[in-house]
Amino acid sequence: MSRILIVEDNPDLAFGLRNNLEIEGHEVDVAEDGESGLDRARDMDPELLILDLMLPKLSGYKVLKTLREEGREMPVLILTAKGEETDKVMGFRLGADDYVTKPFGLLELLARVEALLRRTGWGAGAKQDVERFGDIELERHARRVRRNGQDVALTPKEYDLLVALLDRDGAVASRLELMREVWGHRAAVVSRTVDTHVAELRRKIEDDASSPRHILTVRKAGYRLER
Repeated sequence: MSRILIVEDNPDLAFGLRNNLEIEGHEVDVAEDGESGLDRARDMDPELLILDLMLPKLSGYKVLKTLREEGREMPVLILTAKGEETDKVMGFRLGADDYVTKPFGLLELLARVEALLRRTGWGAGAKQDVERFGDIELERHARRVRRNGQDVALTPKEYDLLVALLDRDGAVASRLELMREVWGHRAAVVSRTVDTHVAELRRKIEDDASSPRHILTVRKAGYRLER
């Protein structure tokens, strides 16, 4: 169970999110404006903050900026208006970890919440912060990967893909599961996106990308990570 704070001024939306997250087993609190949200985040120290950007009294941007300046590192999922690319960009610049665009599907948001808690290493069910396999070391909170002690420059999606595979403990992940978890696609999207990112990830962390020993292809099923 993880402590989650929702800062959202739409009472119906906040109520629905709270109910469903509590059903999933999380401890949830709600703040209806930016000022109370900032105060609650300081007192509660949540393991995840779901933050609307357009709030009364104090904007979500200001809340996020203040928390990061205070050194608070909890993962933040921002809620943005449909089509507002600038909202997403500004949110990421201020330290957001992920976003969901309004209107959104409940299942998509719940999937984003679980994936964010898992890949950032926060929450009661989180994995250990530092994981090792072969000559690879991964630090979850820092979102940092090293190979033989040297930093590996992964893109955010490459990192998320690696964590998604790692967290399955050797089980197979289908391309559709990875598309949903890493890219947030809800429909059965036919795409080479996963394969392209796997190929690039292999190039960066495998001794021989053409004959990988960690990120393995399971024919007609997907991929799995062999420690």
